[in-house]
Amino acid sequence: MNNILTISNFTIREAISRKIIVAFFAISTFTIIVFALLFGFVSAENFTQISTKNIPFDEMSAELVKGLKLIVVAPLFGGGLFLSIFSASSFIPNMLEKGNIDLLLSKPISRTQIILGKFLGGVLIVFLNIAYLIISLWILIGIKFSIWEPSFLYSILTITFTFASLYSLIILIGILTQSSVLAMMLSYLIFFIFSPILSARDSIGYFLNNSIVNGIMEVLYYIIPKTSELGTITTELAMGYGIEEFQPILTSLAFLILVLYFSIIIFSKKDY
Repeated sequence: MNNILTISNFTIREAISRKIIVAFFAISTFTIIVFALLFGFVSAENFTQISTKNIPFDEMSAELVKGLKLIVVAPLFGGGLFLSIFSASSFIPNMLEKGNIDLLLSKPISRTQIILGKFLGGVLIVFLNIAYLIISLWILIGIKFSIWEPSFLYSILTITFTFASLYSLIILIGILTQSSVLAMMLSYLIFFIFSPILSARDSIGYFLNNSIVNGIMEVLYYIIPKTSELGTITTELAMGYGIEEFQPILTSLAFLILVLYFSIIIFSKKDY
């Protein structure tokens, strides 16, 4: 376990040195400051006056808080994961460079521990950044509107989990090709194109009316991480609606475990 934590620590240091995570932290800090200033200069009553409907103050505050959470979580899910994928895509290729991998393999550490350490380190970086922003805003919203719903905090876990599922693929592609660009582009394709298309496969299949294409989409849907559905789950949890279906989480978890398992096997058998 100590070896895994050591590799994780090196991964975190590498991410900090590349400045991308630092930029993520700076953006989060700026967002927190903006909300703090906004809440400091505008009273809760003035916020609720945006609506002209005859709604009690408490109900209006609750609806307003839901809107604020959506404003935060939706861009964070997209933008945060975009930056995280960009930063993490080079971890494995950099590690496999001549000299780096020779030095690493000379240490008394197993190859399984190396991959698990790289995975844990990358996930921790994203978790800490997301938690820093979400917890800070949760505290600000709670102080301002006296609403302390813990559901907003669940988005920390769902966003981190979505990254973890894609990061497992980044690790596998990095081991197979040593290409950060390919790993990054494939992750972006799944995140921005494949997953949204496959989540709408029923509607698309109705218009295509092609059994072969429909079958392919159905198979792909259950194979690749369901980032689109995980995004929906994230926003629904943040607004306190709960999870209606666990299938996207379970199948994405299965993908993560299997891909990480194959990564360990392939890395263990390669000669460097």
